[in-house]
Amino acid sequence: MNTRRAFLTTGAALLLASPSSIAATAPESEVTATEDLMREHGVIRRCLLLYAAAAPRLRSKPESIDVAALRHTGELFRTFGEDYHEKQLEEAHIFPVIRKMKSVARYADVLTTQHQRGREITSYLLAVTNGPRISAAHAAPLANALEGLVRMYEHHAAREDTIVFPAWKSNYTNKQLDALADEFEDIEKKTFGKDGFEDAEKKISGFEESFGIADIALFIPPLPPKP
Repeated sequence: MNTRRAFLTTGAALLLASPSSIAATAPESEVTATEDLMREHGVIRRCLLLYAAAAPRLRSKPESIDVAALRHTGELFRTFGEDYHEKQLEEAHIFPVIRKMKSVARYADVLTTQHQRGREITSYLLAVTNGPRISAAHAAPLANALEGLVRMYEHHAAREDTIVFPAWKSNYTNKQLDALADEFEDIEKKTFGKDGFEDAEKKISGFEESFGIADIALFIPPLPPKP
């Protein structure tokens, strides 16, 4: 099993070792197949948060948009979200299994349809951000498209995380899930030539900085009024 998914060593030796020696020698905890899928959703959700921030700016002041950051987010959404996570993992490994499960079979087709609609919106985004600025003619339609995409994926990812992935996982033993985790990582490394998640997280962090939404403290709401 590779380093990223190596089991955390346990036993008396670690219990007696100093914290510094443990930090230096202990391998990483195992990353399960479902955890992998869910944390990839985290990258996708962060792309969607940037889209959500972009939509009102597109309507009120499109010239203020960092077009490069928005376009690069769309490119990341395509390569990491659509071409890798959706096509190579969900559509190839998850949906064929849940199609055979009566309790969740209905999700496979609608989730696939939503993937396709997302790809159409991403193609539109990439087409209208292929320049130094977004034209006035495209600003409002792009805002509408991004808001629709965000709304769709909020429901989409929530159902996958709470219904689809747990149902899929129930078909396998722990040993089989370990093997799938390794298979998923092999796909990831073959696709990106490195740790795709780590690279994607680094990229979206940079785009958030460019868009001015990197500091999550900005999103603490004010106190509600006293009842």
